Amino acid sequence: MMIQKDTALLIIDMQQDFVREGTPLCVAGAAATVPVIASLLADCRNSGRIAIFHIVREYEPDGTDLERCRLEAFHRVPGAIRGTAGAEIVPELQPHPGETVIVKPRYSAFFQTKLDLCLRRLGVDSLLIAGTQYPNCIRATVTDALSLDYQVTVISDCCSARTPEIAEANLTDMRNLGARGLTFAEWRLEISGHLLPSSC
Repeated sequence: MMIQKDTALLIIDMQQDFVREGTPLCVAGAAATVPVIASLLADCRNSGRIAIFHIVREYEPDGTDLERCRLEAFHRVPGAIRGTAGAEIVPELQPHPGETVIVKPRYSAFFQTKLDLCLRRLGVDSLLIAGTQYPNCIRATVTDALSLDYQVTVISDCCSARTPEIAEANLTDMRNLGARGLTFAEWRLEISGHLLPSSC
């Protein structure tokens, strides 16, 4: 039976090819966010009131379903190829039964996916955003979410970019668009006694 929830956590692109150091497509700041995202994920699971969505990118080996603007780079350095270890979510953030995995074909988690339908069926109107990376998939998802009238909170230390400067510039822009930016500790303090069990 579907349980109504008004908040959802979106964890975006935390896959081996983007996170693990030494991989060709690694985002420099991604690995450092894994423990913080894991804590955020645990809190959301323990609340019993936050829907959890894992958003990933997967491509055909020949790149036929890739954006045209990225095709040349993909042929030089392929990544997130469907069925490979590099496309898998990192072990620390593996989905649990009942959590939804959405495969997105482009930067935004909403573009040509069932995400908006799933969220509205659950009654979700507020989103928590975590993952990588700020200027591309995080920002595109946040922009679309705001356009669709979701309340958006970016958990700033649960998101990453290639440099801190890029991260801060994009977070500033998203705040100016209407998203909130909180650290994990700030978010946890804000919702303690409201969403988290008393034992947390």
